[in-house]
Amino acid sequence: MKDNCILTAESVTEGHPDKLCDTIADSVLDACLKRDPAARVACEVMATAGKIIVAGEITARELPDIPAIVCRTVREAGYGGSDYEVEAVTHDQSGDIAGAVDGSNMGSPRKPSAAGCVRKGGARERTQFSPQAGTELSGLCADAGAGDQGIMYGYACGETAELLPLPVVLAHRLTCLLTNARKTGTIQGLGPDGKAQVSVEYQGGKPRRIAAVVVSCQHDEDKDLDELRREVIRHVIVPALRDLYLDPKTEVFINPSGRFVLGRFEADTGLTGRKLMADTYGGLAPHGGGALSGKDGSKVDRSGAYMARYIAKNMVAAGLAERCTVSLAYAIGRAEPVAVDIDAHQTGKYPEAVLEQAVRAVFDLTPAGMIAALGLDRPIFARFCNYGHFTHQDAPWEQVVQAAALAEACRMAAAGVFAR
Repeated sequence: MKDNCILTAESVTEGHPDKLCDTIADSVLDACLKRDPAARVACEVMATAGKIIVAGEITARELPDIPAIVCRTVREAGYGGSDYEVEAVTHDQSGDIAGAVDGSNMGSPRKPSAAGCVRKGGARERTQFSPQAGTELSGLCADAGAGDQGIMYGYACGETAELLPLPVVLAHRLTCLLTNARKTGTIQGLGPDGKAQVSVEYQGGKPRRIAAVVVSCQHDEDKDLDELRREVIRHVIVPALRDLYLDPKTEVFINPSGRFVLGRFEADTGLTGRKLMADTYGGLAPHGGGALSGKDGSKVDRSGAYMARYIAKNMVAAGLAERCTVSLAYAIGRAEPVAVDIDAHQTGKYPEAVLEQAVRAVFDLTPAGMIAALGLDRPIFARFCNYGHFTHQDAPWEQVVQAAALAEACRMAAAGVFAR
């Protein structure tokens, strides 16, 4: 990072169409894992005016009621009694992929059954899926291979209590407070759709001031825009930016395009995996390109990204580096990563080769090991889907319980002892 620069990060509310699709996908995943911890799920969601489509590969002992999950999630996001059709089209995980992961042939995908139509909760719901109940699954064995190839990155720094860059933390605070103001009625006339952006000026590599803040929030048609601006500043911006207060030169934009009455799916088609930067590090750290939501832990897009963050955070928490980027690379069907790289950005207490040896000694980087260490076979994902996957201090991958073990492993690696 340059000594003097402006860094920007963005966040969106849970009612933003893309994030609502992410939440639906993770809610389907959770429902599958609740019934079957060994379920394989790759769930994608697309939503537009009048229709929500849930599609993907799901192999589980019992399929959940996907339309009911969609209706509940949409309602909880603040969409009320919107009239929309739900179509769910799923099939088994590819036998080729399942065989690569498990080392066994789990069979070819089934063809969808005939569609059925029902009405529930005011929505038109059309379901179409494979009759998968009773599918026999085994848990992920210790040498199970990765469900895909790819590179996953994790990052941590000492800027904030969350060990994340300050712009990322501030952006998520803004959207979280915006949603809270809507739910509690602190600001009347807010809609569920919204986003925020924060630009922080750095001097000497340290955050010094807020250069700009942007908040866009959906509102009722009769909401006075001047009143909305005052309320957002008072109840959202000022408390969110308590670490660096606004100054006379800070640019503040609230609904810079003017009215924002038409939002949600009527204004913007939603899609899973389209808010990767908001989910992770705001573009201030590398990203391998793989989405997180809707995927079970055998997909290293998710488990590898969580483990890389877990390692980086423990590294910084242990005082082994002020900033740390961890990258893990996998080949489909292979259990061990094909590459592990640690970049301490010239802030490391030990050479990076020592840090890598310590990481390999402390952490099991196989899919089965990552699932076991982080509890990724439990139905926990929708809970951590919104406002950044790495801002929730009770998430398993946000714990720093391995800091002491990592520090000891570094000491041993530096002394020439390779513990594994």
